[in-house]
Amino acid sequence: MVIDDHPAVVAGAEQWYGTSERPIEVVAAGATTGAAWTPPGDTADVVVFDLQLNGGLPAYGELRRLVDAGRRVVVYTMRDDERTALTCLDIGASTFLTKAEGRDHLLAATVAVAEDRSYTPPALAGAIGANTAPDRPRLSDREQEVLIEWFQCESKRLVAERLGITERTVNTYLDRVRIKYANAGREAGTKATLVARALQDGLIQIDDL
Repeated sequence: MVIDDHPAVVAGAEQWYGTSERPIEVVAAGATTGAAWTPPGDTADVVVFDLQLNGGLPAYGELRRLVDAGRRVVVYTMRDDERTALTCLDIGASTFLTKAEGRDHLLAATVAVAEDRSYTPPALAGAIGANTAPDRPRLSDREQEVLIEWFQCESKRLVAERLGITERTVNTYLDRVRIKYANAGREAGTKATLVARALQDGLIQIDDL
């Protein structure tokens, strides 16, 4: 579903989704997040969210409510500054996309998020690359290997198959990584946030994704 207070943006997104190679159904749209909590918006796999509803301050509180409810959120905004992008990831947004990045990135981001895959458009890559986090947890070689494989695979089952370990072991390594980041004061509760942390710390490069 699309949450945006500009009808032209909503109409444009619906047209892009409907004519993509892999059609995406927009089940609901609205100018406020209220549409996300009522049928049929509450059934949407992905919420495309305008961070500045009604031209005001960034709606971080509304974003947090969506994330805390388990919704997959693509932040879609006119803002393109590093601080806003990283704040959205820290809250738990699946990815951050500027409206200037256009049709192809919006379609690709929506499909990736629906499939629980990471997606890093140019603006987000720039924000992550410009950020320097001082508290870098020490990950073991095996933890890094599992983490990078997970970024490149569509599921933990595929990671397990590629590395010759069990899916439970994959989960164990990823849990260890999240705990280390949490202990460093840098929460990484979602896959998108883990990608951001890994990029910030130089564990991976954009080309690795």
